[in-house]
Amino acid sequence: MIPVQVELPVIATGTLPGRTFEIDFDAGRVVGVLDELSAVGQAVRLALATERYRHLIYSYAYGFEGTGLLGRPLSYLYMELKRRITEALTQDDRIRDVTDFSFSRTRGRIHVSFRVETVYGVLEDQISIEN
Repeated sequence: MIPVQVELPVIATGTLPGRTFEIDFDAGRVVGVLDELSAVGQAVRLALATERYRHLIYSYAYGFEGTGLLGRPLSYLYMELKRRITEALTQDDRIRDVTDFSFSRTRGRIHVSFRVETVYGVLEDQISIEN
């Protein structure tokens, strides 16, 4: 049998939609619709709550690498958290930059506040991890 060359379809990539379903994380259900800045805010929360490389359904570019930080010196920890948060969020093409990081430490937890500059405006967010 003679091999035949088959052309695969081209998959277009583009900007993620500015409108999405609103998730009530406490109740674990969809409760409405979000658009623009609110939708990006929810995408930020989902990206930071998803451990990178753990779930086969997501690409390796999606999620936050929260493992491997326990027991590290604070200077390294702060620098690495800044890099990992920025890397996780800038995968979304609606996010232009992540800036103004602020760190605090309470009872074995590191709290990180930051500013997310999006195409729709600016949001303030935070994450807390165990140290």
